[in-house]
Amino acid sequence: MDETITWVVNGKPTTVTTDPERPLIEVLREDLGLHGTHFGCGEGQCAACTVLLDGTRVHSCRTAIGEVQGHEVTTIEGLAKEGKLHAVQEAFLAEGAYQCGYCTSGMILGAVELLQEKPQPTEEEITAWMNRHLCRCGGYVKIIAAV
Repeated sequence: MDETITWVVNGKPTTVTTDPERPLIEVLREDLGLHGTHFGCGEGQCAACTVLLDGTRVHSCRTAIGEVQGHEVTTIEGLAKEGKLHAVQEAFLAEGAYQCGYCTSGMILGAVELLQEKPQPTEEEITAWMNRHLCRCGGYVKIIAAV
């Protein structure tokens, strides 16, 4: 049975009426037109679908829309403010930390969470943190440099 879910997406109050067990990524992409979040493995293993839920990364393919009731979700589209890219987005561009770009939005959101928790991480800490994110192109050296 469908339920009305009220939450905040990229700073904007949002309401959808849908099955509460429906994956968050489906609602973001299909209902809200936010296509920056990518579907990868569908099992929460690759982290291409990473979004921030109240500032903490989650796999949107494994998060039910009902779980976001009353919470705030930030997608890659929500990082830029007033037409200016987030510092992590700028760093990824400057370092060329993407190839095909499929994992990039998840990587950036994962890096944002890391830097909120630890503004000056070591290379080892970055590597351990970003280890949950898979890049099929193997761009890890540039990704670590960007972070």
